[in-house]
Amino acid sequence: MDVPILSLLIFIPIVGSIVVYLLGRVRERFCELASLVITIVVFALSIYMYGSLLTSKEGASFSFIEGPYSWLSGFGVDYYLGVDGLSASLILISSILSVLVVLGSWDLITEKKPIYYFLILLFEGSIIGVFCSLNLILFYVFWEIVLIPMFFFIGVWGGPRRKYAAMKFLIFTYVGSVVMLLGFILIYLFTTPNTFNIPELVGKIPFWVQLLASAATFAGFGVKLPVVPLHTWLPDAHVEAPAPISVFLAGLLLKMGGYGFVRVNLGLLADASRQYAWIFIAFGILTMFYGALVAMVQRDLKRMIALTSINHMGFVLLGSFAGISASTTQAAVYGISGAIFQMFNHAAAIGILFMLSGYIHEQAGTRNIDELKGLRVGMPKTALVLILGSLAGMSVPMYSSFLSEWMVILGAISVNRWYALTVLIPILTVAYFLWMIKRTVLSPLPEHTHYHDLHNRAMVGLLLYLAPLFLLLIFPSLLLGIVDPLSLSLYQAAGGGR
Repeated sequence: MDVPILSLLIFIPIVGSIVVYLLGRVRERFCELASLVITIVVFALSIYMYGSLLTSKEGASFSFIEGPYSWLSGFGVDYYLGVDGLSASLILISSILSVLVVLGSWDLITEKKPIYYFLILLFEGSIIGVFCSLNLILFYVFWEIVLIPMFFFIGVWGGPRRKYAAMKFLIFTYVGSVVMLLGFILIYLFTTPNTFNIPELVGKIPFWVQLLASAATFAGFGVKLPVVPLHTWLPDAHVEAPAPISVFLAGLLLKMGGYGFVRVNLGLLADASRQYAWIFIAFGILTMFYGALVAMVQRDLKRMIALTSINHMGFVLLGSFAGISASTTQAAVYGISGAIFQMFNHAAAIGILFMLSGYIHEQAGTRNIDELKGLRVGMPKTALVLILGSLAGMSVPMYSSFLSEWMVILGAISVNRWYALTVLIPILTVAYFLWMIKRTVLSPLPEHTHYHDLHNRAMVGLLLYLAPLFLLLIFPSLLLGIVDPLSLSLYQAAGGGR
């Protein structure tokens, strides 16, 4: 009997969340340790799943398939799971970040620990469900469950304006999700056979349905990514959320939007995506420039990092749709693979910055860039980690984030040479990160200022975020080995190269 790896990845954390809550009611330390054990088990399973896919070179097709098992018979709703190169890479980074978020939360979360770790594990299980669902309604169910822990994270453990930020987050994402659901229902009603199962829908959706469904799904995926002008919930949510949750927000929740664009738009609505790719590309470039320019004028360190996420997620939209509309196979692989690679890299790079912003706020009492002075003297370990994390945010060539951004730009230039203007984005990103480092790290330490530096465990935990970025710079084939075949498959299925 085959072991249902994907169901285990989903339900070990979900069922474990109840156990963790009950243990936390006995003693709070128990729920911290149990959460760490459960997230490590999920990480080990995800490594096994990912390694199997990489060695079998099956990234273009679905593996570890479970189902379809009828859930609501007569309505096309099935329990149906599977992973390809896209799903596997995002599940892997989800499990990595979950372990690191639990470790970081030990220092930064002091209240209501049982319910906090219950929600951490609920979030992990449900977002893995999003990334491996092969039925659109099952995908939607997990998509909505993800909102529940995130709403409470912001609303309960957030800053002074947490209720406003939580409600704004819920309204934006929920409305976007409902419009997205209408697109799924449209696909079901006007496609033969009537089904929500993704593998059965490929190549069968009429063009006019693809157009309407693309508009509907743009609302759901665009809010999550986030695409300008649907992004306004993001800075408030990040500023108010506790630092570990900002890691989940930027590292995983935003990736749901990128995942949706690749899985649904490129995979199911391929004809419409290819014909009207320029619209999505225009939104992607607008998002990139907006995020970079607005980040330059921020005074709050965490808000600056949040706006950096908007900038970096624009690469995902640009790469995906430049790839699907490219004229050559190589350009298509650069664009689509670069977009998926960017999602993985961004999750790690932005994770260290958000977590570090939480430590800085705790130790210095402020995140205001104008007030943080002389960190190299007052907090030398923190300053070192801030520089290393900022270099990852800048996508310098010592990290794999450099490779993914340039793959996207190369793919885009092959479609239209004017897209070469996007090379300005990395330059702007470097400018505002250097400006921040100059003011916080290289400035003199004011008299009578006393900081508390990072302790060794926290420093090790933060540096672990950078490990995948080093490894994938040296061995990019560890990720591109399963992503490139998928990119090629999506391009050919959309009629590319004919």
